[in-house]
Amino acid sequence: MMRVLVSVALVLLVSIVGGAASVWYAVNEIAGFSALHVGSWTAYPERGTPDADPYSKARFARDAELPLGRAEGLSFVATQDSSGLELRRRCAYRIEGTVPVSRFWTLYAATNGLSPIPNGNRRPGLQSLQIVRRPDNSFEISAGPHPAPGNWLPLTGEGPMSFVLTLYDAPALSDAGSIELELPRIYRAGCDA
Repeated sequence: MMRVLVSVALVLLVSIVGGAASVWYAVNEIAGFSALHVGSWTAYPERGTPDADPYSKARFARDAELPLGRAEGLSFVATQDSSGLELRRRCAYRIEGTVPVSRFWTLYAATNGLSPIPNGNRRPGLQSLQIVRRPDNSFEISAGPHPAPGNWLPLTGEGPMSFVLTLYDAPALSDAGSIELELPRIYRAGCDA
């Protein structure tokens, strides 16, 4: 009898611990399903919709996050440059190209938890109405720890980072999975020692 009770207790313990571990892994480590990859950038078009996967919904509830709906916009995150190297705060980058037609967009440097990197008294990022553009409507943004002429996105601290590009009210995003999107490329320009 005691042997049966110990066996049942062991099975219950393994089931509870295994189930809790799998839920923790799914909510904390899996970025999400239905990812949209465009060069270095990744987005999850289903995030703010009723079609979002249950793990994303659990993550939103836990983090008190309010994702944008499909008609409102889409956030793209880059953790690597265009050559596949991890983004680092002590490095300088050149972000150049165009974005799909949208009413407004923002770009900021973030921690890997996607919180904006503090940079003193400046606003944490750039937005589409304040950047200098080329005649063909493309742009070049310098991001790094040292000031640069033109469009400059300051980086502070050390360690890994991400760039977050959010497009608001972009007609092309309603069919983001079925069209070819073009997003800016990220080039590493050098690193501090």
